[in-house]
Amino acid sequence: MSIHAIDSNTDAVTQAKIDLAAALRLAVYHELEEGIDNHFTVTVPGYDDRYLVLPFGLHWSEARASDMITFNEAGETLEGDGTVELSAQCIHAPIHRISGKRVVLHTHQNWALALNMLEDNRLVIACQTSAFFANRIVYDDHYPGTADTLEEGERLASLLGDGEIIFLKNHGVLVADDSLARAYRRLYLLERVCRAQIRAMSTGQKLAPISEAVIQQVQTPDDSDRHKGRRDQLYFEAMKRVLDREMPGYAD
Repeated sequence: MSIHAIDSNTDAVTQAKIDLAAALRLAVYHELEEGIDNHFTVTVPGYDDRYLVLPFGLHWSEARASDMITFNEAGETLEGDGTVELSAQCIHAPIHRISGKRVVLHTHQNWALALNMLEDNRLVIACQTSAFFANRIVYDDHYPGTADTLEEGERLASLLGDGEIIFLKNHGVLVADDSLARAYRRLYLLERVCRAQIRAMSTGQKLAPISEAVIQQVQTPDDSDRHKGRRDQLYFEAMKRVLDREMPGYAD
């Protein structure tokens, strides 16, 4: 087990900071990030209107739990040293507030962005992994430019509704959830299926979509799945063990 696995003796805020730092470093490990840009935020445990974020200017590869700052929707730093980047404030805070989701991850990751650069940017459900995303993606077909007002976050929150993933045309992707482990695994798998689709499309051959009946079967594991409900956390803990070997220091 990872030495940084969830410990009953670790308070919830400290654990949230450790896991957020781990997710940021994993995004570097999986090539989902753009250095100091893009944003991962987590609602501070015990609050509904305070959010954890890596202060702007730090590279995601150097993220540590002790670096995390707490900010509010006004963009004020309430705890820690540093400031929140404007678009992180304007996109994430309203989505947290309106949707109630505790985790919001936004990237310009390469393969998902490539798909969102296309006129037809819909994810085709044509492989087993993509079946898990069926009916879980909403599409923002209007790119308004960089986010510099809270109204943009409110627009995206309205578009998200009860959903979990937004494909941002000409921009990137956004994943919202109550579990950081689940949100990060979805972000990672989303990049994998977007890469597979772009590569399959590059052959010039027609894609073979999966039937609705099979999609339903894939999305509804039965009681024979001995890891039902635990896969996301098992994955996240496994990846933290990889970080312990490859990029140690995130829990400091």
